Amino acid sequence: MKRRNFMQMAALGAGTSLFAGSSTFAAAKSSTLEAQLEGLTSRVADVVPITLEERKARIAKAQRLMDKNGFAAIVLDSGTSMNYFTGMTWGQSERPMVAIIPSKGEVSYICPKFEESRLEERIILGSKIYAWEEDESPYKQMKQAIVDSGATSGKIGMEERVRFFIADGLRQVASGFDVVSADPIVIPCRIIKSPAEIALMQRATKLTIEAMTLGFAALKEGVSPSAFSSTVAQAHQKMGGRHAFALANFAEASAYPHGTSKPQVLKKGDVVLVDCGCTVEGYNSDISRTIVFGAEPTARQIEIWNLEKEAQAAGYRAAKIGATLGEVDAAARKVITDAGFGPDYKLPGLPHRTGHGIGMDGHEWGNAVRGNTQILEPGMCFSIEPNISIVGEFGVRHEDCVYMTESGPVWFSEPSPSISQPFA
Repeated sequence: MKRRNFMQMAALGAGTSLFAGSSTFAAAKSSTLEAQLEGLTSRVADVVPITLEERKARIAKAQRLMDKNGFAAIVLDSGTSMNYFTGMTWGQSERPMVAIIPSKGEVSYICPKFEESRLEERIILGSKIYAWEEDESPYKQMKQAIVDSGATSGKIGMEERVRFFIADGLRQVASGFDVVSADPIVIPCRIIKSPAEIALMQRATKLTIEAMTLGFAALKEGVSPSAFSSTVAQAHQKMGGRHAFALANFAEASAYPHGTSKPQVLKKGDVVLVDCGCTVEGYNSDISRTIVFGAEPTARQIEIWNLEKEAQAAGYRAAKIGATLGEVDAAARKVITDAGFGPDYKLPGLPHRTGHGIGMDGHEWGNAVRGNTQILEPGMCFSIEPNISIVGEFGVRHEDCVYMTESGPVWFSEPSPSISQPFA
């Protein structure tokens, strides 16, 4: 009997689903994709959000690092790091609203006076607000908050998302202080994930695997990538995740890591490369899979698919406590270059880094890239995704993320077992 590929088996219905018998991928009783989507229920009702106590511990760690490195304070603009430390979300505008974590004392906030009441409703950590009227300087209020914490000199760290006009405005009024990058404080905090953070990323991963399974079932001859993407988005939302992205590229377009703007129409025998993610309580998943639609894979497709799998496995084996992120990239890349591709970032071959850090941002610190001497520690999370791009033919990418433990890496999602079986 010939081996059926994934799309052929999915088309046969629930009785022969690749996922039959799995609690995560139990085949839906309904015969239609629409009914399967309609039947989805929340998968996040039991998740535990990040607690107030954990946020306080994050601030305490940042303050220890500030004391060690001569920082008077760090400034957080609206964005991920503000949320990470304070639980606060706030839209950006031309009017600065920032949080300041001093090396000693509680968090303070600088905001427009007319927004003070709205800010008070959102604060869960700290209580000091330094409000400024429209004709006053917010930067003087920032300096005053730092001085009131007891600091008269030292470094004021700007978190990387702080907009230039805010950093420059503070620099102009903060004589006696050095306005510098806050990376030495923020990165060591955020790059190490707690068990609670890892649990949220694991749940987001489970949602994405289930959503991608339905997305694959939506593929039919003649459809565009939106058939996959819209199905995944609906599934994420129905299950209680916040949809982040769902990309699909067919045939020659799969050779471009982030796709192409050219129209695509699915045909039997096409390589289909997909890349999806969602968030749960602000924490991301990120998974890529490559299959062949509606026909037996060719020898060439199987060869490149298996080479990519070998490269991903090599990257995983290199991810040892005490090794560097650069070594992860080198191990995966060597498999591809030894097979005659590249070298380096040349095409056909691997045109980008092997992986990126992941957490509250889909891409954050912890890149598996040449020259990164960052030592792997427990709690680090990153993707392993050595892409093989063959322009004019197709591309293959297996992307799964790992979290580091004392004994080595653990997959958030198990790698694809074979070209005909995208999920374990």
